[in-house]
Amino acid sequence: MAWHLYRLGRWSFRHRRIVVSFWIALLILMGVGSATLSGKTSDQFSLPGIESTKAFDLIQERTDTAADGATARLVFQAPDGTKLSDPTNQKAIDTALAEVDSANVQTPAAQRVLAQTSEDGTIGYAAIQYSKTSVELTDADRTALEDAAADAEKAGLTVAIGGDALQEIPETGTTELLGIAVAIIVLIITFGSLLVAGMPLLTALIGVGIGVTSITTLTGFVDLGSTTPILATMLGLAVGIDYALFIVSRYRHEVQTGKSYEEAAGRAVGTAGSAVIFAGLTVIIALAGLSVVNISFLTEMGLAAAGTVAVAVLIALTMLPALFGFAGRRVTSGKLPFLKARDPEARDGKRTLGRRWADFVTKNKVVTFVSGLVVAGVIAIPVASMQLALPDDGTAPDGTGPRVAYDLIAEGFGAGANGPLLVVVDTQGVDGTEVKVAAVNAAVDKVESVKKDVAAVASPVPTDAAQLADFEKQLAQTDIATINVTPRSGPSDADTQALVDDIRQAVAGGEADVLVTGQTALGVDISESLATAFPKYLLVVVGFAFILLTVVFRSILVPLKAVLGFLLSVGVSLGATVAVFQWGWLAELIGIDKSGPVLFMLPLLLTGILFGLAMDYEVFLVSRMREEFVHGTPAGEAVVNGFQYGARVVTAAAVIMIGVFASFALGDEVTIKSIGFGLAVGILADAFLVRMTLVPAFMALLGDKMWWLPRWLDKALPNLDIEGESLAAHDRAQEQKEPVPVA
Repeated sequence: MAWHLYRLGRWSFRHRRIVVSFWIALLILMGVGSATLSGKTSDQFSLPGIESTKAFDLIQERTDTAADGATARLVFQAPDGTKLSDPTNQKAIDTALAEVDSANVQTPAAQRVLAQTSEDGTIGYAAIQYSKTSVELTDADRTALEDAAADAEKAGLTVAIGGDALQEIPETGTTELLGIAVAIIVLIITFGSLLVAGMPLLTALIGVGIGVTSITTLTGFVDLGSTTPILATMLGLAVGIDYALFIVSRYRHEVQTGKSYEEAAGRAVGTAGSAVIFAGLTVIIALAGLSVVNISFLTEMGLAAAGTVAVAVLIALTMLPALFGFAGRRVTSGKLPFLKARDPEARDGKRTLGRRWADFVTKNKVVTFVSGLVVAGVIAIPVASMQLALPDDGTAPDGTGPRVAYDLIAEGFGAGANGPLLVVVDTQGVDGTEVKVAAVNAAVDKVESVKKDVAAVASPVPTDAAQLADFEKQLAQTDIATINVTPRSGPSDADTQALVDDIRQAVAGGEADVLVTGQTALGVDISESLATAFPKYLLVVVGFAFILLTVVFRSILVPLKAVLGFLLSVGVSLGATVAVFQWGWLAELIGIDKSGPVLFMLPLLLTGILFGLAMDYEVFLVSRMREEFVHGTPAGEAVVNGFQYGARVVTAAAVIMIGVFASFALGDEVTIKSIGFGLAVGILADAFLVRMTLVPAFMALLGDKMWWLPRWLDKALPNLDIEGESLAAHDRAQEQKEPVPVA
C-alpha cells in the first residue's frame, strides 16, 4: 500500500492543477445543488414497531387524524391584578385563537378554547393540532400562529408558544468559529508558518464544504434530520484538519532531510497517508455501523458523517500533495520569528517534552498504569445513574418561546402538564356497544388504580346521557377511545418514565387492547430499543475494527488493548456528561440553565463516534512505535522513540479536535451542545489519558509480547505495508542500481 500511495502523492504533486481544479469544481457543483435542490429537514423521532408508534398509527388509521402532526400550545398569562376570565382578556384570547387558522390547522374553530385554566385564573393554554409535521408546515401556518400571539400581546397578555409547530432548525454560528480559531493557533504553533498552517485548514474546509453541501442537496430527495449536516460538519472539520496535519508534518520532515519536494510529497503520502487511510476506515466503520441499530435518524446521521470523513481522507491524500507543489520552497520558509518550530519527526537526539514524558511513563509504568485506571474509573462513576429521555421544551434555552411556555404551564398546572400520557383503548375485538363502553371504563379504572405520580386521569366516557349517546356512536364507528393522563412530574423525569411502565402493567390483560403513548412513552420505547440494539452494534463495529487493527499492527494484543482503552474513554465521556447535564455540576460554564436526563441517543452516538476517533490516535501513535520495532529497535525503546516522534503531532491533532467539539458545546441547541461536550471530553480522555499515558505504560509492561502474533495467522494476514517497507526497498534498489520493485 505504501508504494501505491507514494505514487499517488507524486502524481498529485506533478498534476497539481488538475487535482485542485477537480476538488474546487466538485465543491462548486455541490454548492449549486445545495442551493437549488435542497429541501427541509425534520426532527421527528419515531421507530416502527414500538408500542407508542403503534398507538399513533392506530389513531391516524381509525380517526383520520394525524396524531404525529405538529402541535402548538398557546400559553396565556393575565396581566397583574387580572384574570383570564375578565371580559377584556377573554375577548383577546378568543380573537387570537380564531386567528390561528391556515390550510393545515386540524383543530376546528369551535374547539380552539383554553383547555385548562390555573386555579388562580391567571394562566391558561390552548392546544392546536396540525395535519402535517412541523417540517411540512408552510410559512403561512407559522405566520398565522405568530400573528395571533402578537395580537394577544398587544392586548396586554403574556403569550408564549410551545410545541413543535415553530420548531427552529439548529444552525452553526459564531461559537463554531472558535474551533477554527483554535485550529489556526495550534497549527501556527506546530509549524511556525502561516502558509503551512493554512494547508490543513484549507483542505478541511473544502472537504467539509463538499460533504455538507452534498447532504443538503440530498434533503431535496430524502428526509434528513436537522442535526445530520451539523454532525457531519463537526466530524469532517475535526478529522479533516487532523489527517492533513499528519501528512503535512511528515512532508516537512522529508523536505528537511534533503529530499526533493516531489519525492517528499510521495514519501509523506506513502507513510503518513497509510495511517490516515486506516484511521479514516475505523471512523467510517464506526459511523456506518450505526445502521445496524435500524433506527432511521441514526442511520442517516452515521452515513452522512461517514461520507464526509471519506471525502476528508481523499482530499488529504490528493489535494495536500498538490498544494505542496504550488507552495514549492516556501513550505520551509516564511517562519514566524517568535516561534521555534522544531521538526516533530527529527531524530537529532534532543530530549523533547514528549521524550521526557515517555521516559517518565515507561520508567514508572506500574504506578502510571494503575493511577490512570483509577482516574478513569472515578470520572466514570456517574454513568451508573444515567437517565435517558427525549429532548423537550424544558431544556430549551432560557427566555425562548418554548421554554417560557413550558415554565408557565409548569407554574400553573404542574410540571406533568407539559408531558401528558395518552392511553389508547382499541375495542375492535369487543362485540356490542355496551361492552365496548364497559371495556373503556375498565381501562380507565385500571389507569386510576395507579396512584403513584398521577395528577389527573381524564375519562373519555361522558356522564351526560346525550353526550354518552354520541360517544357510543363514535366508539362503534372507530373502535377507539383515548384516556388523557397527567403525571405529577415533568416529561423527562425518571418518575414519569416509571409511570409509563406502571400504567402498561396495570392495563394489561383486559378485553380491549390498551396502548400507552405520548412523547415520554415514545422516549421510553426508543431508549429500550437502543439498549437492545447496542450489543449488536458493538459486536459488529468492534469486531470489524479489531480485524482491521490486527492486519495493520500484525498483533493480537495491540488491537485488544486499543478496544479496552476505548471503553475507558467512553466511560469518562459519559460520566462527565451525566455530571454536567444531568447532575448540573459546572453546567453554567457551558450555558446549561436547567439540568435533566441525558439525550436518549447520546450513549450510542458517542460510542460510535469516539470509537472511530480513538482508533485514529491509536493508529497514528502506535504505528510509529511499530515502525521503530519493525526496523530493529528493542520493544521498550521503540515505545519511547515512537512516542517522541508522534507525540507532538498527535497532541496538536487532539487539541484541534477538542477545540472544534468544544466550540459546538458552546452553542444554544441542547442536542448539539451535549454531543459536542461529550466528544470534547472523550477526545481529551482518549488522547492524553489513554493513548499517551496508559498505552505506553502498558506496552512497556509487556515488552516484546505486545507484538506477538501466531505464525499461522501471520502467514494468513495480508501485508499492507503501512511502515513503508516497500519504500525502504526502493531506496536500497536505487543505491545498488537495481530495478525498482513494485510491491
